[in-house]
Amino acid sequence: MTETLTPTRRPVRQLLAASVGNAVEWYDWYAYTFLATYIADQIFPKGSGSSLVPLLSTFAVFAVGFFMRPVGGLLLGAVADRHGRRAALTLTILLMGGSSLLVGLTPTYAAAGVFGPVVLVLARLLQGLSVGGEFAASTTFLVESARPGRRGLFSSFQYVSTTAGQLIASGVSAALVAALSGGQMDGWGWRVPFLLGAVLSLVGFWIRQGALETLDNRRQQAPRPGLFDALRSHPRASLLICGITAGGTLAYYTWTSYLPTYAELNAGVAKGDALWAGTIALAFFALLQPVGGALSDRWGRRPLLLFFGVGFALLSVPLLHALDGSFLTLLLVQSGGLVLLTGFTSISAAVNAEVFPARVRAAGIGFPYSLTVALFGGTAPYVGTLFKQLGNAGLFPWYVAVLCLVSSVVYLRLPERAFAELER
Repeated sequence: MTETLTPTRRPVRQLLAASVGNAVEWYDWYAYTFLATYIADQIFPKGSGSSLVPLLSTFAVFAVGFFMRPVGGLLLGAVADRHGRRAALTLTILLMGGSSLLVGLTPTYAAAGVFGPVVLVLARLLQGLSVGGEFAASTTFLVESARPGRRGLFSSFQYVSTTAGQLIASGVSAALVAALSGGQMDGWGWRVPFLLGAVLSLVGFWIRQGALETLDNRRQQAPRPGLFDALRSHPRASLLICGITAGGTLAYYTWTSYLPTYAELNAGVAKGDALWAGTIALAFFALLQPVGGALSDRWGRRPLLLFFGVGFALLSVPLLHALDGSFLTLLLVQSGGLVLLTGFTSISAAVNAEVFPARVRAAGIGFPYSLTVALFGGTAPYVGTLFKQLGNAGLFPWYVAVLCLVSSVVYLRLPERAFAELER
């Protein structure tokens, strides 16, 4: 029988198993975002009327991947609730490695016509399935591995590892842009990060084989929950996850993924400068996560969530309007937003896990969270680029501010569970 973890045993090993694998997952996912302009040029034909058509097509595929995330959250979350967290974590990283390899081998439109975009869409669908399941399983695994009074701190490593993966993807992309000519990047350079991601997924798979199971043996031996048990038994909790996540996911994907492209399109920042500013800001962001998690263990979750939500509602518009084309301004704007965002990201895993009982925790988190991310986070680059094409780029900051204000109302009414026992 699978060995089951008690909260006082081997916490560092558990953090490593969750974090390394999660970093690899998100490296593969984010490499697509940072190389979107190169993928657009090679995989999609240019529209006759606008040079933004290929980029819009690429971001549409980005959004399509997000819409597989609820399916992954539901299916692989159910695997985690029925067969254990480790089984689900192993499956997600194998899916991600295969889909990353598929992106790296996608034929260009010039070579294969419409077959190229079809392969890319298939790869992104598989990546979306994997990432949806990864969040559900790793969130549950991390929080259940924590000692009493440390759930917030352990929770923060969800975004430490997520940001590490994003940071590596950004750094590799920036280094390739600096080292290779434009022709080399268009020809083969953009494929390198995805092929590397497939290799790294095997490393993550090997590390996760040493993880200890956090689903209690009694839970594993009890009748297994149905696929939709969490939604049927806990509809209010499912809606609560949506409200908690809506503003946070839009702000997160705007500030960590889309901002370099937004700065290029709306402020004239050079492509290389935008990538390097993002890389530096992300390193700063990763260091902030454990601080936010530890503070929530001491003060509670609600104060940090309100710090994020109200801060973004008030400052999104002035921060994005402050972009002026310079590297330094972009770095300051991105870093300032990431300080506010830490109030959400550092404790997102703990807040979500504390909403559901252990029996349906992974699937209960996975579906509503991933659905909300698909609706608001996954569409952020597309919506921002579409506003630009329609001549209303200034509306996008207001869109971010309003949604963060809506989530702030949810945070005000959210029960404080930081100091309560976590059901196992």
